[in-house]
Amino acid sequence: MDAHDIIALIKREVVPAIGCTEPVAVALCVAKAVETLGSLPANISVALSGNMLKNAMGVGIPGTGMTGLPIAIALGAIVGRADLGLEVLRDVNPEAVKKGEAYIAEKRIRISHNPEAPSKLFIDAKVTAADGSTARTVIAGSHTNYIRIERNGGIIFDKEFGGDNVADSDPKLSLGDVYEFAVNTPLADIEFIEEAERLNSKAASCAFDHDYGHCLGKTVLNQQGLRYLGDTPLAHMIAYTSAACDARMGGCPVAVMSNSGSGNQGITCTMPVVVFARECGADHEHKIRALIMSHLTSIYIKQGLGRLSALCGCVVASTGASAGITYLMGGDYRKISMAIKNMVANLTGMICDGAKPSCAMKISSGVSTAMLSALLAMNEEAPDESEGIICNDIDRTIHNLTSIGKEAMQETDKYVLKIMVEKE
Repeated sequence: MDAHDIIALIKREVVPAIGCTEPVAVALCVAKAVETLGSLPANISVALSGNMLKNAMGVGIPGTGMTGLPIAIALGAIVGRADLGLEVLRDVNPEAVKKGEAYIAEKRIRISHNPEAPSKLFIDAKVTAADGSTARTVIAGSHTNYIRIERNGGIIFDKEFGGDNVADSDPKLSLGDVYEFAVNTPLADIEFIEEAERLNSKAASCAFDHDYGHCLGKTVLNQQGLRYLGDTPLAHMIAYTSAACDARMGGCPVAVMSNSGSGNQGITCTMPVVVFARECGADHEHKIRALIMSHLTSIYIKQGLGRLSALCGCVVASTGASAGITYLMGGDYRKISMAIKNMVANLTGMICDGAKPSCAMKISSGVSTAMLSALLAMNEEAPDESEGIICNDIDRTIHNLTSIGKEAMQETDKYVLKIMVEKE
């Protein structure tokens, strides 16, 4: 497999994002529609798939002190810049927030569920000016994938949507491909991944300095946390990973490095590996290769699972982290495969009930399991094909995980959304 293609894949999937990527993608879609309209609209109508609603209802919007879709939509219209992609809300300021609050109070925004959406990630934004002019933008399949742009009913851009499957141009990976790339690619070609460490570490630092979300990261390292959890590498890994999530879910106006369209996944692929590398005294090269191992393993698993699903993304990302941690422990391909089997045997079935501050707790579960799975693998322990959904072949094992999350849990996904909507 061509290394340049894999590098291009990583650079497409590991990108900076400000705020939770679901409401941010909605803000992006609205911003594009407003730019197409050419003026601030009098009204905005947004129709979303169930998974988009689920992941955007309870999360903080950076720089606002507010949660949920209405303020994200309003700010997308008022200060959003579509050219910034998932950093579309970079220019949010107090004046824009006040205007956004007024926009909401004047009931200019309508949000609806499209149960027939062709993708689990689907956004259809229509904006209308005071003079009746309209513009419409549709995003589907991935957070920045425009499939239709209209103005006054005329089509400006249109492309066929092929579904939520991996793009034909993307390399079709196996775990063997991931391992060979991470271990053997010239270091200079993959050092770009260090930007994930810089951004996500900065997010964690923000959470240690302020109160965001449920303050899980700070709690692990406070006096009680240290007393009961200990001043250990595992506690540090949990603290720094959950702190970055605290900041992101709590609305901290800081960019994080995402993975496969999710900031929490990018954080979970990054921070446990970075902290463990520091704790075990790993050199620069091994840290970089472990980060690539973690991020690319997560990308590989997401190829089969899809952008959004009923399976919590921390399952995928912490599985990537376990691969990276095992590598730092001196593990080879066989040991990394064992660690992944341990992860699948433990975390399969963890539901996604939307993006929210308590995601930090799920992430901490994933980090703990990542460490335990790596330790078991290094001690030659992993389930075999007689146990549950595990197969001797690692790629079949991963397929079993993704098929459960993508197909078998569809009814779970619908029921979770039903519960969430009925609370409103």
